[in-house]
Amino acid sequence: MVHQTPFRNLRRVAAIAALGALTIVAGCSSVTPAKYAQQGPKFSFRDYFNGTVDAWGMFQGRDGEVIKRFKVTLKGTWDGPNGTLDENFVYADGTTEHRVWTLHQTGPDSYTATAGDIVGEAVGDQAGPAIRYAYTMAIPVSGTTYHFQFDDWMYQIDDEVVLNRATMRKFGVKLGEVTLSFRKRR
Repeated sequence: MVHQTPFRNLRRVAAIAALGALTIVAGCSSVTPAKYAQQGPKFSFRDYFNGTVDAWGMFQGRDGEVIKRFKVTLKGTWDGPNGTLDENFVYADGTTEHRVWTLHQTGPDSYTATAGDIVGEAVGDQAGPAIRYAYTMAIPVSGTTYHFQFDDWMYQIDDEVVLNRATMRKFGVKLGEVTLSFRKRR
């Protein structure tokens, strides 16, 4: 039997911690909305999410398997810099979900948002046709609620269509992706 010294175990723990830190850093997006500042059309988040918007989407696990498909109807209203976005989800299995976001425009191209299942605030930055929100969402799984981090990007394609891709992570490890296609009602 080989006896391991405490220093050998300490090195192993340090190596695992370093690997974990690298995973977290690698998992963070290095692209910011500023990269798209010179592109068009300029996404007016407030204008687009004012009125009714329909969306169709899916959640895929980290292996690419589609776990959930859904349709969402969103109704947005604004009063000055403050807005409300009321979302109603209908999943392919017939289940439903409701979320209300409270939005606040904090600058010409920046927003914060809260909702009942959001931990703290979602922070959004916009440039050109893109907006990125970063937030933590509390999601119940088998009777236990877990906190997952989202890196949520929206890209305006034209006056009617916005595409959305959000990556879900826990401890820096990618667990899945949400993809949505929004169409504004005229």
